[in-house]
Amino acid sequence: MLHLTRLGLPFTIAFGAVVLTCLAYGASMIRRRKALDVLASGLFVLSLAALSWILIERYIEAGRPPFKTMYESLVLFAACVALVYTVVERFYRLALLGLLASIFVVAIMGYAAIKTDVDVIALPAALQSGWFVPHVVVYFLGYAALFMSSALAVIFLFRPEGTVKFANLKAERVVRYHDLMHTVTKFGFALITIGLVIGALWAKSAWGDYWVWDPKENWSLITWLIYIMYFHVRTSRRWQEKHSAWVLMAGFAAVIFTYLGMNALPTAEQSAHVYQ
Repeated sequence: MLHLTRLGLPFTIAFGAVVLTCLAYGASMIRRRKALDVLASGLFVLSLAALSWILIERYIEAGRPPFKTMYESLVLFAACVALVYTVVERFYRLALLGLLASIFVVAIMGYAAIKTDVDVIALPAALQSGWFVPHVVVYFLGYAALFMSSALAVIFLFRPEGTVKFANLKAERVVRYHDLMHTVTKFGFALITIGLVIGALWAKSAWGDYWVWDPKENWSLITWLIYIMYFHVRTSRRWQEKHSAWVLMAGFAAVIFTYLGMNALPTAEQSAHVYQ
C-alpha cells in the first residue's frame, strides 16, 4: 500500500510529476508532437527538483547525509535516474527512452512509498567517514547510467537499425541506438569502477584491508566483471551486436540484485552494506 500522505508534500509532487511524465512521453510517441516532448521533459525536471528537495530536507532533519535507510537510498536512486536521463536528453531526444526511464522512476518511488524505514535514524559509527558520500553518490549515479544503457539495449533489440539525432550548438548527426548504448555504458562503468576503488580505500582505512569479502562487495565485483564481459563481447568478431545488448541486460539484473537482493542470501546478516 502506498503511503504518499505520510511521506510529505515533496514526495507527493515528485511521484505525481513522474506519473504525468510517463503519460506525456506515451502521448508523444503516439501523437509525435514537440510540445508533448517539452512538457514531458519539464515534468521530469520537476520530479528531479522535488526529489532533491526530499534529500535536502532529510539532510537538514537528520543532520547527516540522507543515504542510510532503504527509503533514503531509493529516493537517491530515483533522483540519479532522473538526473542522468535529463543529461542524456540534452543531446539525444528519444521519447521511448524517456518513457522507460519515467516508468522505472515510478517503480522506484512506488517501492519507496511502501517501505517502513522512513523514520530518521542516526548514522552508525562505521559509516561516519569522509568516504561515505562520494562512495554512495558515485555508485548510484553509475547504477542510473547502467539502467539507461540496459533500457537502450531493450530498445536496440526491438529496433536494431534505429537511430537518434545527436545535437549540440555546433553540429547535428545521427547516432545508432547501439552506439548510444555503448557510450552510456562506458560512463556508468567508469562510475562503478570509481565507486569500487573508493570502497576499497574506505575498507582499508576502516578495517585495515582493501577487501573483506563482504557479500555485497563480492556481488559488486561480480557486477563489475559482467560489464568487463560486455566490453569483450562487443569487440569479439564471433559475437553479434545483439549479444552485447543481452549482456548489458544481465549486468543490470546483477546491479538490482546487488542493491536489493542481498537479504535473500544466507550470509546477509554478515554484511555491513545490506539494507535491513
